Amino acid sequence: MDDVVQAVIDRVVAAAARHDAAQEDRLDRWRVLEPDAGRFVWFLAQTVGARNIVEIGTSRGVSTLWLADAARTTGGRVVSYDTDPAAQRDAAATIAEAGLADFVELRLADGGKGLSGFGDGEVDLLFLDAERTEYPSWWPHPVRVLRSGGVLVADNALSHPDEIAPLRELLRADLTAVTTIPVGKGELVALRR
Repeated sequence: MDDVVQAVIDRVVAAAARHDAAQEDRLDRWRVLEPDAGRFVWFLAQTVGARNIVEIGTSRGVSTLWLADAARTTGGRVVSYDTDPAAQRDAAATIAEAGLADFVELRLADGGKGLSGFGDGEVDLLFLDAERTEYPSWWPHPVRVLRSGGVLVADNALSHPDEIAPLRELLRADLTAVTTIPVGKGELVALRR
């Protein structure tokens, strides 16, 4: 991670903390990825050599920056979905400021519908950080699109365990290794064999 990208991440995380502290409704919060969880997905993407990375839930682009920096290292690319046009505009500016625009494609669309357009085994790493209760309705696409050795990561596994539980059960039925890593708000991680 170079100093420019880290500085942009630090700035947006600090701005999000100030913004979110004033918001009572969670849907009005920016909900950016915590730094330790970001470092985890950054490292994981490089470990699996992820070239085709899909993110659902761009928000203000913090997780996108972590993933794009990893993609720069692996020679890959991130496709990031979100349904909020204002968030995607902010994310686009943040990504450009960090010098990572060549490694990211932002799509203003529903992530579940977006996943249905990917081919079998086309994705190396899938990062889910959207409305958790929607994940089961996207089935079987979250697993179908993963290559053998591909990884699915879902944020908020510890902060919202009841909302993640249906996804966890679907993953346990279809994938061989499923665990929760206690970083950030908890990362549910599943490996496709």
